[in-house]
Amino acid sequence: MKLIAQGAEAKIYESGSKIVKDRIKKGYRLPEIDKKLRRTRTRAEARLIRMASRAGVPVPKILEVDDKQMKLEIENIEGSKVRDVLTPEMCKLIGKELLKLHKANIVHGDLTTSNMILRGKEVVLIDFGLSQYSEKVEDKAVDIHLFKECLKSKHFDIWLSCWKHFLQSYKSKDILKRLEIVERRGKYKH
Repeated sequence: MKLIAQGAEAKIYESGSKIVKDRIKKGYRLPEIDKKLRRTRTRAEARLIRMASRAGVPVPKILEVDDKQMKLEIENIEGSKVRDVLTPEMCKLIGKELLKLHKANIVHGDLTTSNMILRGKEVVLIDFGLSQYSEKVEDKAVDIHLFKECLKSKHFDIWLSCWKHFLQSYKSKDILKRLEIVERRGKYKH
């Protein structure tokens, strides 16, 4: 297995046609609390990926959930990170997939172009480590806000065109109206 990424919660390994997400122990937590948290988060991530798949959202297949070792094995998606190949047209696909995700009451929690892979002509959403089930319009608006901020900071030269294309396919008036409120709130926090 080859280590390909490490975050605050997990080490990510590539092993042929699969990706292994290994939730790491936190020495500062009581062992029994640490174990319970890691087990719960591993199960929750797998459950949310399966829910997203049932909703028709392109996501990696779950191959194995080992909640004793706190490991999640998923399909290794062949393709390019969207952050490296983003076009405004691609944002229509992203809007379509995100709308399906939100209709299934799943909030991604880390919706950046680094957590999307272009496989053929579809955008596959990956890394559901911060995802949650939520029926709240506010949570979904915050998800979109994060995506918009990603566009502005990482794709500043084409972000506006990308955003317009995204809005052509993400058609949820309630959530977009809440997004305006979220953004107004953020402007005056200084």
